[in-house]
Amino acid sequence: MSEATNINAFQLERHASGRLLLTDSQGQAHLGVVPVRAFPIAAPAEGISLVGSEGHELVWLERLDDLPPALRSLLEEELALRDFVPEITRIHSVSSFGTPSTWAVDTDRGETSFVLKGEEDIRRLSRQSLLIAAGHGVHFSVKDMGALDRASRRLLERFL
Repeated sequence: MSEATNINAFQLERHASGRLLLTDSQGQAHLGVVPVRAFPIAAPAEGISLVGSEGHELVWLERLDDLPPALRSLLEEELALRDFVPEITRIHSVSSFGTPSTWAVDTDRGETSFVLKGEEDIRRLSRQSLLIAAGHGVHFSVKDMGALDRASRRLLERFL
């Protein structure tokens, strides 16, 4: 059973092993705690679950902004490692307009290429934003299709 959001009910720190260590209100230590966003795209700063190594929720946090700066920073650092979603800023080329196809793109993290297995791997999140699942398990986002250059939009529209 998870604890209330009362930040005094638990302590969270980075263990010497590099993993997170949560000490609950009963003094029980839980090594290997993982923060998980309930709504990573729609509300990334709200609804964070601290999950123990057995997969059970230990603590539920309503909002990251309500936490003390040191705790918030620790969780944001850990979440950034877990939620790696580069944003596509330009599409250089697509190997074919059928799938699978290899895409060469620029992202906010640098140039890369990936394989799009099927058109169903492009999911529309809103009128202007997309989530693209690459063949190797990484997800890429397009936050605003209108912000892409014309050539990139044309390539992308062939798959929508």
